[in-house]
Amino acid sequence: MGLFRRNASQKATDEAREPAAAEAVAPATGADAATDPGTDGAAGERPERGPFDSTQVTGMGPRVDLGAVWLPVLPGLELRMEVDKKTQKVTGVSATLNGSGLQVQAFAAPRTEGIWDEVRAEIGSSITRQGGTVDDVPGTFGRELIARIPATGPDGKPAVRPARFVGVDGPRWFLRGVLSGRAAVDPEAAKQLESVFANVVVVRDGNPRPPRDLLTLTLPKSARQGDAPGEDTTAGPEGAAPQTPSFDPLTRGPEITEIR
Repeated sequence: MGLFRRNASQKATDEAREPAAAEAVAPATGADAATDPGTDGAAGERPERGPFDSTQVTGMGPRVDLGAVWLPVLPGLELRMEVDKKTQKVTGVSATLNGSGLQVQAFAAPRTEGIWDEVRAEIGSSITRQGGTVDDVPGTFGRELIARIPATGPDGKPAVRPARFVGVDGPRWFLRGVLSGRAAVDPEAAKQLESVFANVVVVRDGNPRPPRDLLTLTLPKSARQGDAPGEDTTAGPEGAAPQTPSFDPLTRGPEITEIR
């Protein structure tokens, strides 16, 4: 969905590299822990809820390595890697589970301020211009957008497609999620994918990047090597996985397909 565009007038800023964490810490469990999701957490602190920065976890845990994003694994989860036909670069990942979808993208952001407020306003304006409606409401990860986007139904008639836009500002990165299907309208149906989003780990390299630059996503190592999906997933320390739903590192990983 082309609703997150980089402003061409913005200049790249040569941001300082992040200081190395003095001690890696394991994330707390559960997607509903009460803390500010935008807080990156200083070294030695135990973050209570993600998404997490790679400096805040002690290992990959039951997640699949997609380059800039480590995505949690759930039984029955299917992953679709979105690949640009012209550049052959991976531009996003979509996870589907029980009739619901979650698209995840990670972007570079300034060190000193978040960009979700600005991006949220731009997404809302774009949807409104298309003839849709948007509500800016408090949600699981802070402010989020509940959108109803004009679409064409299977019968060719005008229809409305619901979507939930969530976002979290991290240390020099921004993570956006778009919930669709049942998860966009049913809080119960959204819980599992909310837990997936809450336990994403963002791996931000030390290179200077302009704000909103898409962080590099890659196909999983298992998909590149032709192995069974999930075989390269390693178990992290105890407590690194959320309790609801539980992530079983011994469970077969997600089925992975590519969209070009």
